Amino acid sequence: MKSAGPHFILILKCPDRKGVVAAVSGYLADHDASITESHQFHDPMTGEFYMRTVFRPDGPAMPPLDALREGFGPIAGRYAMSWALHDGEVRPRVLIAVSKFGHCLYDLMHRWRSGALPVEIVGVMSNHEDMRSFVEWSGIPFHYLPITKTTKPAQEAQFLDLIAELNADLVVLARYMQILSPELCAALSGRCINIHHSFLPSFKGAKPYHQAFERGVKIIGATAHYVTTDLDEGPIIEQGSQRVDHSQMPDDLVQIGRDVECQVLARAVLWHVERRVLINGHKTVVFS
Repeated sequence: MKSAGPHFILILKCPDRKGVVAAVSGYLADHDASITESHQFHDPMTGEFYMRTVFRPDGPAMPPLDALREGFGPIAGRYAMSWALHDGEVRPRVLIAVSKFGHCLYDLMHRWRSGALPVEIVGVMSNHEDMRSFVEWSGIPFHYLPITKTTKPAQEAQFLDLIAELNADLVVLARYMQILSPELCAALSGRCINIHHSFLPSFKGAKPYHQAFERGVKIIGATAHYVTTDLDEGPIIEQGSQRVDHSQMPDDLVQIGRDVECQVLARAVLWHVERRVLINGHKTVVFS
């Protein structure tokens, strides 16, 4: 459920113990905030508690956001919370990276244009020129950063500089066909989403649809995950699938898979910017 008008999103993680939900709801009620949506999850394997709460102003005593954060600090400390409090009306700034395949880029741009994706796309970066005309026609700055094996460190430094210059909150690898260095992955930890054109953890690396074809699979899919220093092994946010059969050749699987990739990546980006995803070690908690 989406909130209309001014609203705020509190996300937190802490060791599970009695009183967490009461402390949060009591604090918000005491400050004239009305909860419009709330989800909780207790992980019995780790003993961790996860919570996402959406609330809105409901009276004159609700202070500004900074004051709300400051006042919540002692409660967070008491329960050893990792937490963040966001203004739900502020659209996250997104930088998209792409290579030669444009289907995921086209889909994200359409959803953004139609209002289905509440972000501000601040630019598109590519190591090829193929998408320039479409991006610039869409009124978005296009940044061409070519890369070779010898220029990779310098190109990634430019990439990081661009992210900082644009003040991007999230980087989306929309079929950006380059393996990021461990250093770049670490710098983008928790704020870089990749779409992998296969189910993970199976069929990692290059040409996964061809790998799937050789294995005679009956279901193909796509995986959106956070980028980490371990190739294609970051916490999974979303996956999608489509049945196939023996009559479909590798090129058919590629075409079918591209539709799945678009849907999976869009859901993952939407859930991230709506603060519905919390990282749980090598996994995620997704309050979809």
